[in-house]
Amino acid sequence: MARLNPWRWVVLGLAALYFLVPLASSVIFTVDVPGQGVTFDAYTQIVSTDGFVSSLLLSLELALTTIAIVLLLMVPAMVALRLGAPRLRPVVEVICQLPLVVPPIAFVAGISTVLKWGPDHLSRTPLFQTFVAIQNPSFPFVLVMAYVVMALPFVHRALDAGLRAIDVRTLVEAARSCGASWPQALLRTVLPNLRGALLNAAFLTLALVLGEFTVAQLLGFQPFAVWIYSVGGSQAQLSVAVSVLSLLVTWALLLALAGVGGRTRTASSRG
Repeated sequence: MARLNPWRWVVLGLAALYFLVPLASSVIFTVDVPGQGVTFDAYTQIVSTDGFVSSLLLSLELALTTIAIVLLLMVPAMVALRLGAPRLRPVVEVICQLPLVVPPIAFVAGISTVLKWGPDHLSRTPLFQTFVAIQNPSFPFVLVMAYVVMALPFVHRALDAGLRAIDVRTLVEAARSCGASWPQALLRTVLPNLRGALLNAAFLTLALVLGEFTVAQLLGFQPFAVWIYSVGGSQAQLSVAVSVLSLLVTWALLLALAGVGGRTRTASSRG
């Protein structure tokens, strides 16, 4: 039996305190009302608060669209890169990591400059309606394009780790030798073996979209993170309660993802 390292438990305990103490303080702040004692009104009022459902649904729609687009772009590109141009992998990796280098404030300043081209230079061209459509407040597609760029580093890392764990060339060649086309080889042989990597990429993108504030705020839209900020100015307890609830939901999704990934690895090992 391996001896337990006491320093490991010390580090885990300090990490638990680092995360749990602020969370516990936030929960106490939301339920302890001076003069009233313990009450859960801040949590019961969340659903009925104006803007909660619409902002949450908007963020979820943006997240699902971003996940679909970034995976449709990155999965074929990463597979093609591994099969046909392995020497370009460092170049693609550097390009995908650039969003981590560019500050969000500079990124959104560039987006705002491009959006100003519509009324300034394209008002008499058909492209002007495109600029108007992507800024529709009911579904601002410009945010999706921004989130796709911001999600590239996380999606690239997740997919690259998944592709390193399998022999893509052998899988594709075996499928092609059985008469499968390139799309069929990708869908039926590669993607099932990338289930864990796809789940990781999807979860990281979902967490990014739900928590992103700077780009949406400066562009004038109100998804979930911006709504929490706007509510916090007048209803501090409600704002903190929503933040705590969103954090717990994110943790639940992470645990569910870990469970699905664990079952996938177990099934693969048995097969």
